[in-house]
Amino acid sequence: MDDKKKVIVIVGPTAVGKTKISIDIAKALNGEIINGDATQVYKELNIGSAKITDEEMEGITHHLIDFKEPIESYTVADFQRMAREKIEEISSRGKVPIIVGGTGLYIQSVLYHYEFVEQQGDELLRNQLEGYAMAFGNDALHDKLKEIDPVSAKNIHPNNVRRVVRAIEVFQTTGQKFSENAFEKEPEPLYDATIIGLTMDRETLYERINLRVDIMLDQGLLDEAKQLYEKGIRNYQSVQAIGYKELFDYFEGRYTLDEAIDLIKQSSRRYAKRQLTWFTNKMKIHWVQMDLDTYMSKKQEIFALLEGMGYSISNK
Repeated sequence: MDDKKKVIVIVGPTAVGKTKISIDIAKALNGEIINGDATQVYKELNIGSAKITDEEMEGITHHLIDFKEPIESYTVADFQRMAREKIEEISSRGKVPIIVGGTGLYIQSVLYHYEFVEQQGDELLRNQLEGYAMAFGNDALHDKLKEIDPVSAKNIHPNNVRRVVRAIEVFQTTGQKFSENAFEKEPEPLYDATIIGLTMDRETLYERINLRVDIMLDQGLLDEAKQLYEKGIRNYQSVQAIGYKELFDYFEGRYTLDEAIDLIKQSSRRYAKRQLTWFTNKMKIHWVQMDLDTYMSKKQEIFALLEGMGYSISNK
């Protein structure tokens, strides 16, 4: 492991407090932060993505944030390439790269030797599959994936239509299962990575998620989503994210505003549960049970862990 670059990774479910602790770690270690969230890469998606503000950054350099247009695609392969470039760049300046985020597949793809299959897309087939989902529902399309590739179906949520479509498209255009092609069977770690997972009592976490949605609405989430919708940014990858998708359905009359808000909270809670399941099953993580009422003691616990991994902590 001595010849591998050291990387710190902060993971955990939405609303658990990753942003604050990552800033404190970056200050103590002369680090820079690489965004590991799939939605925060997009411009104009600020409130709904819980994108860190300039004030919240407290002078810490952040990478891979707020640089993609909402109409552009951003794949896990894109993130893998860009994040690895940033790790090299940050390390070359004598600083510590710190990846922070909740998109498990993205983070996993960077840390291990995964090779993605890049296939020529079939636009006609893709349109047909998306049309099928619109006509018969996301679950019906997901059932098609279950028939041909149960492993991918287990790992891809039915509401992630673009990912479901991509998995079916790969199978129908290549004859090979998406789950078998996406990664090597036993990925090799590329970095000397210390992965810290933040978790929290489930009831407390869900209360924080519900409160966060209310705060986002007070901050102007409805107007932010409306502006994107009125620009015609409706069927793109960026606005399939929780918070935008439900409000778009409200704009189109599928739900009342109260129903859409309830769905945002429900979807966010379910997403948090899936995040915890993913991280628990996919990576070796040092878990820290967060209690925001005793934040300083939790911070010291994390600093002690990092010192045990060979990091020199300053500004405790």
